[in-house]
Amino acid sequence: MTEELEMIVFSIVGNAGEAKSLAQEALTFSFDGKFEEANELLKKSNEAILKAHAIQTDLIQKEAGGEPTPISMLFIHAQDHLMTAISEKELIKKMILQNKKIFELEKLIKTK
Repeated sequence: MTEELEMIVFSIVGNAGEAKSLAQEALTFSFDGKFEEANELLKKSNEAILKAHAIQTDLIQKEAGGEPTPISMLFIHAQDHLMTAISEKELIKKMILQNKKIFELEKLIKTK
């Protein structure tokens, strides 16, 4: 693996890891009813995913143009990180919505 490709791989891993951490932090905020903070962290998580995805898309475009990407365990690891980050963020978005509904229902029950 070339040094350039190694840097690309670590950039994908870094951005995907940041995205997962931000999404998990957003979920934690939602448990306390801090939904504005949670949504802000989800936006930042999405930005990190978009950065990683842009890097991945560039590699795909290069390969489609005839410049193959050497496959290594590090490259596969980076792809796995990105896919997991995207999946976790989407699941966490739904969990935050559920938490918001729970908070709203609890508020409604307390007022009755």
